Amino acid sequence: MSVALPLLWIVIPCYNEEKVLPMTAPIFLDKLKKLVSGGLVSDSSRILFVNDGSKDSTWEIITALSRQDSHFIGISQSRNRGHQSSLLAGLMEAKGKCDITISIDCDGQDDINAMDEMVRKYKDEGCQLVYGVRSSRKKDSFLKRFTAESFYKILHSMGAEVVFNHADYRLVSGKVLDAFSDFNEVNLFLRGLFPLIGFKSGTVYYERNERLAGESHYPLAKMLSLALDGITSLSVKPLHFISVFGLLIALISFVGVVWSVVQVIRGKTVAGWASTTCIICFVSGVQLISLGIIGEYIGKIYMETKSRPRYIISERTY
Repeated sequence: MSVALPLLWIVIPCYNEEKVLPMTAPIFLDKLKKLVSGGLVSDSSRILFVNDGSKDSTWEIITALSRQDSHFIGISQSRNRGHQSSLLAGLMEAKGKCDITISIDCDGQDDINAMDEMVRKYKDEGCQLVYGVRSSRKKDSFLKRFTAESFYKILHSMGAEVVFNHADYRLVSGKVLDAFSDFNEVNLFLRGLFPLIGFKSGTVYYERNERLAGESHYPLAKMLSLALDGITSLSVKPLHFISVFGLLIALISFVGVVWSVVQVIRGKTVAGWASTTCIICFVSGVQLISLGIIGEYIGKIYMETKSRPRYIISERTY
């Protein structure tokens, strides 16, 4: 008795990718056809481009590709909402229409040949989630390598379940997507949410390449913003740190008050502007930092309670 081949949708978020998309689209199509000819996936599989409100001709390129080959399909968000929102839109669009999805960036940096092993882990080992993990960061600058690896270590120390050196290159089964649809967070950090779902998972290691064309859409500011979202969305330990630090400062302050009273009794007090100023600045700085961290969490709560749509699809090519 023959077993039906899994139907795959490759989900690719795109934002201002007019330079690189004409180069990578044929590569993705060639890989899909090799997966089909190799008996790994069904010929009904598709490549889904998600336009994230691009300001260039990205959407026009996607629509042209969909006319050239039926394996290409596309959806467009009503405006730019960010990489995580676009990826979510693509995954939810694929839910119920395929057996497995593989999400990958448009720039050609992730090794598409890792898809073969991802699909095999799904078919042969029953893995419902397969994470694409960078085997090394030798090609990154020292600053990027240091900040990226520190980010994962900090998240892990905060109690967040993240896969070290994994971004958003992963295989997700239809069963996992069904379960994931019950996650209604507005503040999205997908690489931290999928491990929370459970199910059997696997890992595929690969070398990351240089971007084929165009410029990265993740400069340092966006990376820091994503890191902040990840920490505040997955962990409340910063709030615990504030409490512990506050108790420590209170203890030191109590000791200082006792010492001051003793010095007054001994008649050895001397008016000191510098010491007073240092204490005031230190305590004020601690208070402002603490309020800032608390404010981040309150802001997240504020956005969640609004329950606004996480994405809005304005157009489809099919």
